[in-house]
Amino acid sequence: MKEEEQRMKEGFTQFMLDSGALLFKESELKSGRISPFFMNLGIFNSGEQLFKLAEFYAEAIINRYGTDFNVVFGPAYKGIPLSVAVTMVLEANYGLNVQYCSNRKEVKDHGEGGALIGAKLKDGDRIVIVEDVTTSGKSMEETVPILRSQGAKIEIVGSMVSLDRHEVGNGGEKTALEEITDLYGFPASAIVSMPEVIDYMNSKQLLDTKTLVALGEYYQKYGPKEE
Repeated sequence: MKEEEQRMKEGFTQFMLDSGALLFKESELKSGRISPFFMNLGIFNSGEQLFKLAEFYAEAIINRYGTDFNVVFGPAYKGIPLSVAVTMVLEANYGLNVQYCSNRKEVKDHGEGGALIGAKLKDGDRIVIVEDVTTSGKSMEETVPILRSQGAKIEIVGSMVSLDRHEVGNGGEKTALEEITDLYGFPASAIVSMPEVIDYMNSKQLLDTKTLVALGEYYQKYGPKEE
């Protein structure tokens, strides 16, 4: 791993910890799993916070996918402000002028109508999906069909989430991000993975014994199966 990428991952981890977006407390996830930690990007509600968050996303996207894409898609609801912020940072920091697009939870039947807001997808569009965090990969079951049902010949370049929880998806063996790639045929990436977060926090002596034990038990149950 390049030194600048490592610094980015460590900087993002510290940003999550300082802001309280990453909390080490028992929480029930959307998947129904009881986790010893919880990631919540919904707490970022100021311009300063959103811009900083989007800077990490933009850097990770360019590191992973380059600049050959023209739409950033953010699934409703949390993905909407995230996709807008990321497009703004791509322009401000990299001179990359791309469009944002998001879905509506309810299809609008008046005005401009339709299932999407922002860019209207067209043939040849190359899309990067941005989400907050993926646990089981369930959200992609909704997102990918929405994109592929718009009547345009689009290509999903890849997806980017903030944190790879590094636990098994619905199949019970591979991680959720690996399952997404297998199912839909595009790479799924994260700014940082939970093992990388744990390594960083251990190096700074930020994890107590109780938390380490809880993490170990959780990953023994939900961690990917070693080949």
